[in-house]
Formats: sequence, C-alpha cells, structure tokens
Amino acid sequence: MTVVAMLSVAPVIEGSMAGEVAKAVAALDDFDVSYETNPMGTVIEADTIEELMAAATAAHTAVDGDRVSTFLKIDDKRTKTTTARAKVDRVEEELGREARGER
Repeated sequence: MTVVAMLSVAPVIEGSMAGEVAKAVAALDDFDVSYETNPMGTVIEADTIEELMAAATAAHTAVDGDRVSTFLKIDDKRTKTTTARAKVDRVEEELGREARGER
C-alpha cells in the first residue's frame, strides 16, 4: 500500500460522539482500505489516493449532525510501497523498544 492517512471525523455536539464516530468507521468497510482506529482518529491505508479519498468522503458523509468536523492528513508515497506498520517499525528500531509508554 502506498497511501497512508490519519482521518478524524466527529460531529460537533454535546455529549458522547461514539455512536457517530462508529458510523464513520463502519463506512470504511465499503472500500478497499485497511484501517486501525485509535483514541485520536483512524489510520487508513489504500493502494490509491482515489480509493483513500472516496473512503474518507464516505466516512465524513456517514456522520449525522448540523456540523461535522473532519481532519485528514495524507502521506502519499509515490515512489515506494510502504505501510503504516513499517513506519512504526522504523521508529521502534531507532528507539530500541516499542513506541509506547505506560502511565
């Protein structure tokens, strides 16, 4: 996969956004992408920018509300195939440990 992105979609509402965020995440299942959701957003991987953008648009559209906030950060590596995991692996190699800490 060559396109990696961080997607965050949320309604601007009072109270829990979990139900609406779940709709956005579920919308990704209709596309040829892999993804992993974390507390701050969802990392998406796709073979093409077109597929990634279509998935991000569907996630945004899936959220109900008068106002929806979407953040999309894209890393479109055009000359080399990579994965989100490979990026983390490289950082962990430099650290000499897992890239996580415990509180």
